[in-house]
Amino acid sequence: MTPTEQDLIRFVVREARLLDEKRFDEWLTLFTEDGYYWVPLAHGQTDPVLHTSLAYEDRLLLQLRVERLKSPRAFSQQPPSRCHHLLQTPEVESMDAAANAYVTRTQFLYTEARLDEVQQYAGTAFHSLRVVDGALKIVLKRVNLLNCDAALPSIQLFL
Repeated sequence: MTPTEQDLIRFVVREARLLDEKRFDEWLTLFTEDGYYWVPLAHGQTDPVLHTSLAYEDRLLLQLRVERLKSPRAFSQQPPSRCHHLLQTPEVESMDAAANAYVTRTQFLYTEARLDEVQQYAGTAFHSLRVVDGALKIVLKRVNLLNCDAALPSIQLFL
């Protein structure tokens, strides 16, 4: 399978929908086995390992978060948080079929609500994708928050 630009755009939109619908197990299957979810702590941050990040999670850590979100014993999720991703149309940054490497860029507004608390974030998400067994998968989802260097409250779900 060689994805088209429209395939890449649909993938990003579907990923956000899975999160909004709390279909976390399905969302997790969108990642490659070596995939990462990264939210840098500083603008222009280039290294998630040698510098502190708001989140830098591999597939195992993502799975643990998903299991925690499903647990009735997760106090911070009683009642559960809800989220909504409002996306601009994703842009395709690069398509390299020979290298099996595809990158999208999506401006977004994210809202997370629980009881009377509402948090809103603006940012840009970069999806680095590859085709695995005929399906697009996330190698890296990098979420650059506009106010990443602010004192942020705890984000319960996934941006």
